[in-house]
Amino acid sequence: MSEQASFGIALRERVDAWLDRPEIRNGIIAVILFNAILLGLETSEAVMSATGDLIPMLDRICLAIFVAELGLKIFARGPRFFMNGWNLFDFFIVGVSLVPGGQGVSVLRTLRVLRILRVVSAAPRLRRVVEGFITALPGMGSVFMLMGLIFYIGAVMATKFFGEAFPEWFGNLAISAYTLFQVMTLESWSMGIVRPVMEVYPYAWAFFVPFIMITTFAVVNLLVGLIVNSMQDAHAAEEGERTDAYRDEVLARLVAIERHLDVRDGEK
Repeated sequence: MSEQASFGIALRERVDAWLDRPEIRNGIIAVILFNAILLGLETSEAVMSATGDLIPMLDRICLAIFVAELGLKIFARGPRFFMNGWNLFDFFIVGVSLVPGGQGVSVLRTLRVLRILRVVSAAPRLRRVVEGFITALPGMGSVFMLMGLIFYIGAVMATKFFGEAFPEWFGNLAISAYTLFQVMTLESWSMGIVRPVMEVYPYAWAFFVPFIMITTFAVVNLLVGLIVNSMQDAHAAEEGERTDAYRDEVLARLVAIERHLDVRDGEK
């Protein structure tokens, strides 16, 4: 390997180590939060008229910092950069911010508010939460299918039972499903829907109470349990990786000490 190639590899390793320093990561998080405040201030016409070009200039500086950070990461990690999902996430978020406005793509400029989501990839604890949520998606899909069946059955029954007297709430399958979704969220379900229905159908509570018990308290809590369990698994896996890395480091040090002692014994 030539001296120039060795220097390039060493330089990339130094840049990679520099980017992984806690103060650099915390600095990026601070810039993300500062940029989020700027994007919020841009929604106020009074603030924008009072500050002039200051806020847009600061926004461009924040974007320049993000671009420089990504450029350094790509330089330091090469193809490995694109093998990490979080790096691709950051690349997309910053890339959207670079889309020029005007000529039908000005709406995309609004998506630069997505830069705030970079705090998820920059903060390990938030990243663990998202990873746990993604891990729970397969199990959540099964729960959503179960909930869909419950809603379909409930919508058919509600349309048959209450559709004639209350067409605005239960006139057809779609309207009944939406009304039942409102009931599940407990938004004005009693005084707004159930009690008026019970004035015409006194035993309507026998339908709505079990529906709320099944959907709101059973199925929704099942979703929460799946997410919490996935987060615990992700945390346990991370702790296991740290333990394995520490064990390997200790073993490597012990091997080095044994070799050093063997060399000393040989010299004697």
